[in-house]
Amino acid sequence: MKTNPDQLCAGKTYRAQIGPHGILRISILVLVTAAASFAQVEVNANHAGGDASPQSGAPVTITLQDALQRARLNDPQYRSAITDLGLAREDRVQARAGLLPNLNYNNSFIYTQGTGPLPAHCATTQTCPPVRFIANNDVHEYISQADVHQSLSLNTFADYRKASSALAQARAKAEIATRGLVVTVTQAYYGLVVAQRRYATAQRADAEAARFLDISVKLENGGEVAHADVIKARIQAHQQQRDLQEAQLDMERARLDLAVLLFPDFNQDFAVVDDLQTPEPLPTFEEVEVAGKKNNPQLREALAAYEVSNHEVTAAWGGLLPALSVDYFYGIDSNKFAIRSDGVRNLGYSTVATLQIPIFSWGADRSKLKQAELRRDQAHVELNHAQKELLSHLRQFYLEAKTSRSEMESLASSAEMAADSLRLTIMRYQAGESTVLEVVDAQNTLTQARNAYDDGQSRYRVAVANLQTLTGTF
Repeated sequence: MKTNPDQLCAGKTYRAQIGPHGILRISILVLVTAAASFAQVEVNANHAGGDASPQSGAPVTITLQDALQRARLNDPQYRSAITDLGLAREDRVQARAGLLPNLNYNNSFIYTQGTGPLPAHCATTQTCPPVRFIANNDVHEYISQADVHQSLSLNTFADYRKASSALAQARAKAEIATRGLVVTVTQAYYGLVVAQRRYATAQRADAEAARFLDISVKLENGGEVAHADVIKARIQAHQQQRDLQEAQLDMERARLDLAVLLFPDFNQDFAVVDDLQTPEPLPTFEEVEVAGKKNNPQLREALAAYEVSNHEVTAAWGGLLPALSVDYFYGIDSNKFAIRSDGVRNLGYSTVATLQIPIFSWGADRSKLKQAELRRDQAHVELNHAQKELLSHLRQFYLEAKTSRSEMESLASSAEMAADSLRLTIMRYQAGESTVLEVVDAQNTLTQARNAYDDGQSRYRVAVANLQTLTGTF
């Protein structure tokens, strides 16, 4: 259908051309378009006014403290140490219960074969038992009574003290696992930070190599340098491209290693905060030494293990000594299940005291005592070793942290000088005063200096984390 300008300008003529159905279609289209536009504006306004939600696809930003908190929920070795701590706590509850009286209520029915018709002399003297098993009182016997039981022996007291020492040992192991997890997460966290920095350095080196290749090509075209310079620049550019790919691979590996520690569902959509530029201060060695002797979990664990072995020796001695148990019974022990029968009250009590005296066990008790003494001697040796190892590790970790801290300023200065050296070398090369080998060497030196500075900052953080495994948080 053709229209002229007059028809386009005159609404009446145009409506006549398209008809009433066309007008309806156009009206519907306009309404739908307006509704869609209004909805889009409303969605955009909502996104602009609120924070990024999980549905928006924004990556989760994680600090080092966030990473430590997440790792405590997901690391199996740390969770195993926490589980052992809970088990040790329940063992102490059970050992304490062994020191206290316990109460039970027993219900039983005993049927015993009777003797049948009794002889005549039994009817007159009433001395013959009515049952064939003299341990039971009658053919029907009902027992319903409470039993208060108490055992007293050296073993029960030693077991409780042993459980208390084992709980202290489990606490120390849980703290060791916590501090070890800090080192593991710190290494993985700053490993990713350094890998990202290395990737950025490789990107800059690739761009610089490409720019130098372009410079050498232009100089060759102008007849100022030989073709060998272009070849060397091209080789350097290819090498930087390969280094960029390797840096990207290392960055992805570091991200995967950290994701395994932090997320239960292997989430890789997260970003870490680069806080290497603000290192925490390092205390004096005297402060570190005092904190190490006071808060070192390895030393506490060795001391608790020695106490456990001492209580094992005590418990082994308990196997050679008498043990006393007392039972107090109250209830029904009758041939009728009733409180009263034939005018007699069936409720009553009885007390049983038992003294068990060990006489002969083919040397088993002596053997257990010897085993306990051997474990105690070994625990004492390990305690002495832990004390010496603490002093050694304190000095090693402190010197590592102090050295890495002092080297950071030098590494930063080297990176700045390497960047300035590359700039000046390229300028000299463009002026014909430098060779292509000097430019390539300056490029490689700058990359190495930047990577060394990043490694130095990460090294200090890891050294501090290692020192904190012995001293706690500064």
